[in-house]
Amino acid sequence: MNIKFQNFRKSAELFGAICGGFLITLPAIPQALAQQSVPQQSTPKVNPCPRIFYEEPHNSQVVVPQGCPPNALTQRLAAQGLLRVPVTPSQEQTKLSVGGEAPVPNVSSQSPVSADQTQQPATGTVSTDQQQLQPRQTPSTTIALANGKVNVTLVNDTAAKVTYQVIGDTAPRSLAGKSNVTLQALNAPVTVTFEREDGGQLIVTPQPSSESGSLEVRFNEATNATQGRSAMRIERNGSVFLN
Repeated sequence: MNIKFQNFRKSAELFGAICGGFLITLPAIPQALAQQSVPQQSTPKVNPCPRIFYEEPHNSQVVVPQGCPPNALTQRLAAQGLLRVPVTPSQEQTKLSVGGEAPVPNVSSQSPVSADQTQQPATGTVSTDQQQLQPRQTPSTTIALANGKVNVTLVNDTAAKVTYQVIGDTAPRSLAGKSNVTLQALNAPVTVTFEREDGGQLIVTPQPSSESGSLEVRFNEATNATQGRSAMRIERNGSVFLN
């Protein structure tokens, strides 16, 4: 009797242990299923080529990152050979849909633009160094002015009439063929224009006169357009230029 009771007690304890373990694992199963059912949050991808790169003013002010379709500025700099390395925007700039501002190329040096170059303002002025490098026209002749004034004698050696004018001083006037006229006390600087009334070209030859402060200008027929001149400029220093 005692043996049967002991066996029954052991069986009851074993059954209780099994049932207890099963009850312990039941709460864990729904929790695991719940964790699996929650979708994992994915890191949003940042668009490296936002649409604003292709809208004004960025379309003409921003160089797009490497791998993006080129916008107007990128295409223009690449065609001119002025773009070496595309400017890559930072992560913060890309999130805000803006990129690195494109450096303005230095036209005088014609060197490729790199990403680390400092921006330079685009202006229409010419620097002093560039002005010094530009060749200056050689004067046709030089005269000594008399108190800043000059007498100009126009001599028409052609058979055609010549129309002349002192800019800012006289109206257009006509000089007959094989004749001359003297324009007195012109204040330098002064510009005189002239043309043949028959549409032909003029060879213009200025030369200082024997009289101080005087200039003689002779007109002759030109055989081709490259020889033709239509204006004369006398500077304050006495330099005479033809155009």
